[in-house]
Amino acid sequence: MWLLDVDGVINASRPGWGGPPRSGTAYSGSDAYRMRWAPTLLDRIRALHRAGGVEIRWCSTWCADADQLERLLALPRLARAWSGHLSAGAAAAAKLAAARDVLARGRRLIWTDDVEVPASGPVHDELTKGGRALLIAPSPSRGLQPEHMDAIEAFISAPAADGPGSGANATPADEALLIARRLLGGAPPPSL
Repeated sequence: MWLLDVDGVINASRPGWGGPPRSGTAYSGSDAYRMRWAPTLLDRIRALHRAGGVEIRWCSTWCADADQLERLLALPRLARAWSGHLSAGAAAAAKLAAARDVLARGRRLIWTDDVEVPASGPVHDELTKGGRALLIAPSPSRGLQPEHMDAIEAFISAPAADGPGSGANATPADEALLIARRLLGGAPPPSL
């Protein structure tokens, strides 16, 4: 399951991707928000959704207004991690709870969030234990980049493993985790 945030992940001030960004307006109640995104990023998200190898779920303060995003970004209806409006503080707790719930249900986790994804520390270690989670915290001004999507696609296509292998025994999932660690600026674990 892929827990997908919006602001700083899809909506970014300088999304790049080698072409001009698109922009539009999404609404939350009576408030209008300007959105900017890379069309190629959305193409790749749509392709992953159509392929069916991953369930994509909104995990954002936009959950209550995700229909606005789906129309603006031409995305299919995606599941939501929650349905109501949440404050930023409540959303932070709800996002972590959603990530833990995915793992508790025995599913592999992809979590992309520019703020809430832990880059290190005990929560990071808890979530990534056993190689079942790919955590990506993109630069908020750039959002998800091609190399992030490469890591996500590699993680999705890799067979589930019991945990990270080593050396010649490394699986494609291990390789995807190594790519993600490099993207996050972290060093590989000592066993890899």
